[in-house]
Amino acid sequence: MRRITDVLTTEHTLLCILFGEIDHLLPEVRTVEEVRLLTRLVEGVLSHHADVEENLAFAALDHALVEKGELNQLHHDHEEIDSHLHDAKLATEFAKAVRLLKAGLKASRAHFLREEQFVFPLFEKMLAPSSLETLGDGVAGSGSALATRVF
Repeated sequence: MRRITDVLTTEHTLLCILFGEIDHLLPEVRTVEEVRLLTRLVEGVLSHHADVEENLAFAALDHALVEKGELNQLHHDHEEIDSHLHDAKLATEFAKAVRLLKAGLKASRAHFLREEQFVFPLFEKMLAPSSLETLGDGVAGSGSALATRVF
């Protein structure tokens, strides 16, 4: 049994590896269509991750996150990331599409760090180990978590 915080941290690591690969590919990308494909890939893996966070993890501690002011920040982060990626898909100018994709990746990395530094310790403090494991099992049962499919 794995705790929800461990599952999400593993997903963050895997997503950052993917983002690093995209960073390495971008200098070879030549068209807006290629940037759009990479953006759609990022959106796809992030949407599954965000669903797990919002529907399982954050829902379990909504009251504590609101009290600490973290919930609004987390939702703002998700909106910022979504906006960058959405705009990258709609961009008609190559340089703008690349800039927006990079901004989405950067905002995602910052969001992951914020969760790992502030939110996950709150989970560990406020939830019993058995609850953390139950939530982790919920991720595995949902079939939507990247880390549970890889490991």
